[in-house]
Amino acid sequence: MSETKPGFARDWFEFTDPNDELEIFKCDLTWLTSYWTCIYGDGCKGVFADRPNDGCCTEGAMYSDEDDEARVLKSAADLTPDMWQFYVESRPKRFGGDLNISEKDAENERKTRTVNGSCIFLNRKGYEAEGFTGSFGCVLHHLALKESRHFVETKPDVCWQLPMRRSFETREVGDREYSVTVIGEYERLAWGDGGNDFDWYCTSDSDAHVGTEPVYISNRVELVALLGQQAYDILAKHCDARMAAISEISKRSLPLFVIQHPATLAADLLKG
Repeated sequence: MSETKPGFARDWFEFTDPNDELEIFKCDLTWLTSYWTCIYGDGCKGVFADRPNDGCCTEGAMYSDEDDEARVLKSAADLTPDMWQFYVESRPKRFGGDLNISEKDAENERKTRTVNGSCIFLNRKGYEAEGFTGSFGCVLHHLALKESRHFVETKPDVCWQLPMRRSFETREVGDREYSVTVIGEYERLAWGDGGNDFDWYCTSDSDAHVGTEPVYISNRVELVALLGQQAYDILAKHCDARMAAISEISKRSLPLFVIQHPATLAADLLKG
């Protein structure tokens, strides 16, 4: 099926940060209760048609700040030649220097380095070499699995957050100014003009809305990292109630009073 068109209506849930009365969380329930799941290696077409096995890793990952880059450098230092295709290419340019895993883009922003057309951390499908036992895909993801950690600890911020999008707004009410943290879907439009260049994008396609759990559960670790545990617990309780309401509506064939993600609805129709 083709992707659903952008700009559809969504349900939002707002609540005050339990630790800060001037902080508001605004969360996209339509996205968080959808059944999107990452299908990399299992039907993912990649954002560019000529590199379907790259997923969304083709152009490398922008670092959010210096701490993000430092954490990725620390993770990269734990990688070994048997698991990382570009281990040799990552060696420091000079003795005692940092691993050669970063570069600057056209806007002079720091990001992970690209090698042979994609991120240096992406093991290419079909790669074989003596002593290499790794598998294709993000080697930082593989490192987390190997060490029984979550990839939130090993991957660049943008990589573990996607396709979750955290943005920030301010809201003035009288003399008060509130900070609003928005948690939503990193849809194609969020990429700006670059999103128009993608040949395929997963969040709006029914092919990727085949998860066994809604996003707020399957991506719990990421949401806790973005919101904090107490705020996540409030969100999850509200999402639980919403899922129960959707189930009850479905059983009774009542009019739908919640807005569901059109790609999840399309995937349900395909199931029959």
